[in-house]
Amino acid sequence: MSAATAESLQAEVDRLRLELQTLKSKQGVEKVSIGNYLLTRLAQLGVKSMFGVPGDFNLGFLDLVEDHPDIEWIGNCNELNAAYAADGYARVKNNSLGVITTTFGVGELSATNGIAGAFSEMVPVLHIAGVPSTIQQKHRPLLHHTLGDGRYGAYAEISKQITCHTAWLSNVDTAAQQIDEAITQCLTKARPVYLTLPTDFVQQKVSSERLHIPLARIVIQNEPQTEEYVVDQIEQRVKEVDGDVVVLVDACVVRYDVKAELMAFLEATGFPVYAAPMGKSAIDETWKRYGGIYVGSITDPVIKENVEKAKLIISVGSLKSDFNSGNFSYNIPTRRHIELHSDHVQVAYAIYKDIGFKHLLPKLTERLQQFYPTASKIPVVPFEAKPPKGTTAIITQRYFWPRMASYFRSGDVIVTETGTANFGILDVPLPPKSTLVSQILWGSIGWSVGAALGVAIAAKELGLPRTILFVGDGSLQLTVQEISPMIRLGLKPIIFLLNNHGYVIERTIHGKHRKYNDIADWKWNQLLDTLGDRKTETKSYTITTPKELESLLTDKEFLSNKTITLVEIIMDRLDAPRLLEDQVAIAEKMAAQAAQAAK
Repeated sequence: MSAATAESLQAEVDRLRLELQTLKSKQGVEKVSIGNYLLTRLAQLGVKSMFGVPGDFNLGFLDLVEDHPDIEWIGNCNELNAAYAADGYARVKNNSLGVITTTFGVGELSATNGIAGAFSEMVPVLHIAGVPSTIQQKHRPLLHHTLGDGRYGAYAEISKQITCHTAWLSNVDTAAQQIDEAITQCLTKARPVYLTLPTDFVQQKVSSERLHIPLARIVIQNEPQTEEYVVDQIEQRVKEVDGDVVVLVDACVVRYDVKAELMAFLEATGFPVYAAPMGKSAIDETWKRYGGIYVGSITDPVIKENVEKAKLIISVGSLKSDFNSGNFSYNIPTRRHIELHSDHVQVAYAIYKDIGFKHLLPKLTERLQQFYPTASKIPVVPFEAKPPKGTTAIITQRYFWPRMASYFRSGDVIVTETGTANFGILDVPLPPKSTLVSQILWGSIGWSVGAALGVAIAAKELGLPRTILFVGDGSLQLTVQEISPMIRLGLKPIIFLLNNHGYVIERTIHGKHRKYNDIADWKWNQLLDTLGDRKTETKSYTITTPKELESLLTDKEFLSNKTITLVEIIMDRLDAPRLLEDQVAIAEKMAAQAAQAAK
């Protein structure tokens, strides 16, 4: 029995025990408040930090949070940033979740964009909304934070569009069960969940018996005969191509916790492996069989050839969005493609529902390891940084990103902003045990700053050495306030501010010289002092030339990382990474072809 199967069976046993506990007429005599029941459940799952903003409908609950021995309240500057922070936290804390607490109406709506992003990108975030008492909900007085028309459930209806589950607590007797179901859904589906907590429920007592049964992600058990048939089909396809297989990994490998199973599969089979942009760092990029990033037609020519010439491609956790696939330009014919997902498998044109990769991968490993002698001889060009030839007087995107490769260390958590950073980092090999956190599908500018707060807290809890943020000046202006709690909490992220005087990703797409892509040029080297607490030491640098950057990246004081640091990198207002320019070019070409066809 594989480890994944054993874990799933235990989770199913625990789930059945919870159902049995629910059916009992008497659940024991030990009581706990609903607020503390919820906090205990979160602590059991490794949640040590909660994000949000206080408001009068959640203050009673926040008393319990502040007094809790294992969970720290992280006060954010606004609810949108809090949602971003919970998103970042969840991405780093495997098998846990991010938690945001807001107040009714104004608070929860402010967080909506961040919650929607977590839904889009499949991140488990629990949104706790402090709401009016059940008596107020029944009689519907004209309360503040309402829409003035008595619709107290309007905000929950909005949340239904951007969460996988909503739980409106209205009955004390079922509150514990609803909390458990909400958290389990969040973990299992790797998407946000919305949970209301009425003010009069916070101190209401419920049985604590259910707390003795742990919660966990429920992984579907594959139907044995169908799974065996799928394994047979895949083995036959691999035999037909004499083991000429390439593996392509993507975001869902991380989201659904199959990194260990995937690595065991790759080690046993020897198949070459590449990653899509959203799958970057899902595989150790120093692994001898790892070849780099595949982004359809805009891929580095060597990588593109090595992927597309394979007679069979096995995708694991694929998510073919526009920016993740080179604007839908994968050159992988369906007949040569096998896709493994969390809830289905596709072999060429045949789709097998309810067959998930968590349990399938160990069986494929056992069956396909016979191809190692052949597969391990397929050449893989090492994924290495490629600095441009010659020198320039200014810092360019093509110089900057390859240069940063030698700055990174094992264990770094790297956050990149939607924009030039998301594209630039793709050409940079990362060291072992490092993690890249990015938001490619939802693409909300400013996300990275709030997310970096959550990432830095999670990294600190896990003992990871450094959090490094790459963000443009335009994006930073949207969410800059969240640097303040970083300083207040004593966190020490290194913030590389790419100052190209506006929205370069937008300029690259359209409007190179339009005023709507311009922003005010802040005094960035004074920012940390302005947002600081007057006592915490900070460091700021402004770098204008490659020589200055070289000097900084070898400076012992800078490398010591003793305090939060901001490094302003001055770049040209029209300079963009290669992949971004290529992405825009192919989009323009496809748009022109579509327009021509429509005539």
